[in-house]
Amino acid sequence: MTQSSPPRRAVVIGGSMAGLLAAAVLAEHATVTIIDADTFPDSPAPRRGLPQGRHVHVMWSGGARAIEEILPGITGDWTAAGAIRRSLPTDLVTKTAQGWIPRYGEKQFNVSCSRDLLDSVVRSRVNALEGVTTLERSRVRSLEGTAARVTGVRVDTPDEEGALISADLVVDASGRGSRARTWLRELGAGDIRQAEVDSGLVYATRIFEAPAGAHALGFPIVNVQSDPRVPVPGQTATIVPIENGQWQATLSGTRGGQPTGDPEQFIPFAKSIRDPIVGELLEGREPLTDVAVTQGTANRRVYFEKADLPDGFFAVGDSVATFNPLYGQGMTVAAKGLLAVRALLRAKGLSHPGFGREAQRAIAPQVGTAWELATSQDILYPGATGVKPRAGTGALNAYVSRLMTGATTREALTAAFLQVITMSSAPTHWLSPSVVWQVLRASDRGALKAPPLTAAERTVAGLDRGAAGSRSAGTAPTAVTGPVPDPEPGAGEAAGQADPADPVGRAR
Repeated sequence: MTQSSPPRRAVVIGGSMAGLLAAAVLAEHATVTIIDADTFPDSPAPRRGLPQGRHVHVMWSGGARAIEEILPGITGDWTAAGAIRRSLPTDLVTKTAQGWIPRYGEKQFNVSCSRDLLDSVVRSRVNALEGVTTLERSRVRSLEGTAARVTGVRVDTPDEEGALISADLVVDASGRGSRARTWLRELGAGDIRQAEVDSGLVYATRIFEAPAGAHALGFPIVNVQSDPRVPVPGQTATIVPIENGQWQATLSGTRGGQPTGDPEQFIPFAKSIRDPIVGELLEGREPLTDVAVTQGTANRRVYFEKADLPDGFFAVGDSVATFNPLYGQGMTVAAKGLLAVRALLRAKGLSHPGFGREAQRAIAPQVGTAWELATSQDILYPGATGVKPRAGTGALNAYVSRLMTGATTREALTAAFLQVITMSSAPTHWLSPSVVWQVLRASDRGALKAPPLTAAERTVAGLDRGAAGSRSAGTAPTAVTGPVPDPEPGAGEAAGQADPADPVGRAR
């Protein structure tokens, strides 16, 4: 403990990723009680309170590095438990709105595994921290305190209804179903503004047995994205190799083009989108689960940072903002926001007057960046509802579209694209002089015409049989397992290569 006696007490509402990371940050300064309605499994397994846990989750390098700062060694813990560290774009076959991305040498990375494994490993680390306890099968009924200060929570536990847990700080990490706005209003804090952009997105996921030899080969992530510039429903298909030799396949579709839970339609849907590669890869594979479907995936943001919050409270994670899961932003936004909270704690301490409000403002920039990236695209789909783009968004979107076109042919722009998408840098990176210079020279001349799978990958997946094999043949770069020479002088400087001194970036 860094605080003097008596020790400070903190309550974290919700034991998912944001709540666990909040507890880890607060454990330096207080005893922490995590309150959750679930019973947590001892090993990676589904739980009722994480309905979207059944779908593909992306842990971008920006998020992995942030969590590594909070819990040193966590990337190694994930991989030891079965997660796969994937080099980007080397281990990625993806068709963006503008076309196929070449598989150059590593610029960024991600961690591929089930959400159950991600959470389980972090939960094990956080539960081992001194002063952290978890209250399971318990629901917070209300906040205690006044409009000036939150002093604790009322909670229904297995042993007592309405138990009072006093706290110097309460953190709401209860997620998409957060009742914080209601609780704060009951304390007299007034209404808190909320915004929403809803494309009507529906997710459908099924886990399949991977082909023999796919894991040993290091089979890539395969992804076909939608093109929001075309006025049709946006549909995507993704295969992510995860632990235990399995492929997790997720389909998505916006309003008017959503997938269903019908198992007979899963592969036909995947084959019907902009490129059929995901459906072709799944054809003949053994399904290991039923189709899990999730609706209610709207982008929603609560502007806590603009409200007159009582002291002793802040919110984080999906309680503050939920994003279209397609972009994989949620866990990374929470982790990077909590790094800012940790810096504030170390500088001022938990007892600093107004700490909760300052913490909420410290989280806001990460939330705002992700919000702009997600909603500026989602509002373009047919039938989308919510906040309209701000003036000037069209010009910015045109610039980004040109950058993305360049990312299909120029290594420096592939790197710039990944630098921002993995949340390793802010979108302002795309406006740096070196990137602007590359964008001005961008074109799609020489872009790949088909999925860049290697001959070995096609063979393992069975794609070298019949039409699928001939369609894909001859499209891969000559090497995808190591760095590719820069296609032009100076490209490497802008390419954002992994830092040799970065233990996360280089860890295998």
